Amino acid sequence: MKKKNLITLLLIISFCISNTYAQDWPQYLGPERNSTSPQKGILLSWPENGPEVLWSVDVGIGYGGPVVKDGKAYLLDRDDEVGDNMRCFNLSTGEELWNYGYDSPGSVSFPGSRSVPTVDDNHVYSCGPYGDLYCIDINTHKPVWNKNVWSDFGGGEIPRWAIAQCPLIYDDMLILASQAPEAGVVAYEKLTGNLKWKTPALGPVGYVSPALVKVDGEDHVVMITAATGGRGEPETGGKVVGIEPISGKILWEYENWQCRIPAPSAFDAGEGKVLIIGGYKAGAAMIQVEKLEDDSYGVSELFKTVEFGAHTKPPIMHDGYFYAHYRTNERRDGMVCMNMDGEIMWKTKNNPDFNKGSMIVADGLILSTDGGKSLYLIEPNPSEFKPLAKSDLLVEELNPDESRAERYGSQNWAPIALADGKLLIRDHNRMMCVKVAE
Repeated sequence: MKKKNLITLLLIISFCISNTYAQDWPQYLGPERNSTSPQKGILLSWPENGPEVLWSVDVGIGYGGPVVKDGKAYLLDRDDEVGDNMRCFNLSTGEELWNYGYDSPGSVSFPGSRSVPTVDDNHVYSCGPYGDLYCIDINTHKPVWNKNVWSDFGGGEIPRWAIAQCPLIYDDMLILASQAPEAGVVAYEKLTGNLKWKTPALGPVGYVSPALVKVDGEDHVVMITAATGGRGEPETGGKVVGIEPISGKILWEYENWQCRIPAPSAFDAGEGKVLIIGGYKAGAAMIQVEKLEDDSYGVSELFKTVEFGAHTKPPIMHDGYFYAHYRTNERRDGMVCMNMDGEIMWKTKNNPDFNKGSMIVADGLILSTDGGKSLYLIEPNPSEFKPLAKSDLLVEELNPDESRAERYGSQNWAPIALADGKLLIRDHNRMMCVKVAE
């Protein structure tokens, strides 16, 4: 074979390989950490009995979702009586390829797993509900290093709903929130576990993972802290903090945010705008962060509203409109659409209901679980809720005599993942792989 032809062939093979896995879902909320996928060819209709379920595997109780890289799916599973277990599956067949478990027993209200791993190069990183942070080699299936993001920084009794950190990779660092007495957000050298920087304690413990936003072309790590009070008491404190990712320097703060149990991460709305949403009467706030002439940063509030929010996950954005599942302890608004100025376009309320499910934007469409029994395909439209297809494939028959923990069944609150045309959905008994694209 001539050298020129060989080079051409190698380039074609390289392109095919890279294109095969161009749609990986390597971290919480996907490639850009914003619930948006490059996947094309989403099926516009489903058979009467719903989209094809390619495989299903048994999992423990939990709220942590999977990630996907190079045709393999990773899930931090959990048995509260034993500890955490990193499991690796073949994305095409569901075959379990390997697992690594460690002792970390214990249980809290709403038991089970909490977080989504991050897979990067040859390592998968995860943080368990008791603060156990592990870097595991995906080739040897053994840990490279491990820390405890809670107890290493003075944390005592575990938070009420445990620790729910989804690690963020930035350059050579792994960033997540300790929220312990001696550290707010921390950064580790991702290959060694050495501490690169830590911020001071930022406020009361919440359940928010750090997000990355652009401000004046520069990356900022944004962290949301909890307010105190609630349950009849006034809510005080709580703030949003911008951090320089290389040094851990605090660049700016926004203090007019009160959510006593924050969970959704901050959302980069573009052009220095950051959308913050929450449950527990918090609603939403849009802030504008700008770099000033003296290189400091100014923060202004563009609007606040209680008519848009979410209990567990940040919104998605499509063509300048936001969509969120806004069912909380206080509200039953269903799926809600809002424009960039805070104007509410529509709400589904209970028709249909969306309760802490998960959404992905792909190919100009929304794939959404409702947190219960249904999977939806939705055309994002600011004028009205436009479902294209619906399937109750997530429903599961439950034994009424089983304990509460065993009866969670199809309460699928975990973030979903999309890769290679396959949608991964986990509830408290199984993880399903559903074909949603050609």
